[in-house]
Amino acid sequence: MKIAIGNDHAGTTYKKTIVAYLSSQGHQIFNHGTDSDDSVDYPDFVHPVATAVQNETVDFGIIICGSGNGVAMSANKHQKVRAALCWIKEIAILAREHNDANIISIPARYTSENQALDMVKAFLETKFEGGRHQRRVDKIACQ
Repeated sequence: MKIAIGNDHAGTTYKKTIVAYLSSQGHQIFNHGTDSDDSVDYPDFVHPVATAVQNETVDFGIIICGSGNGVAMSANKHQKVRAALCWIKEIAILAREHNDANIISIPARYTSENQALDMVKAFLETKFEGGRHQRRVDKIACQ
């Protein structure tokens, strides 16, 4: 699987943990995030992830900042992107099953690294249910 990841300074440690795990599972990772704890502007690291998802050059995206909100807001400006802010595994599963989310947004200051890794695993393993949910997903984009 091809996965793009982006983060600001609040998500550097989490990103390194997630990338190590995903790489060990044979996934191809495209790192668009900072590798430093120095303060940066999160949109600079999120837009490349969202563009890759929008252009379908990757299968999924992972974005991380302190609250998860800023990165999700930035990513959701892109057409074909459905970034879901997740704080527990069950929300990550529902984001995939019901909303066909293609980017998971992780709030590093409000989840543990283990929770974040569990959410990523669940997000990537969960399939979209389609059916009645497809009708709703089709209504998300503004044309």
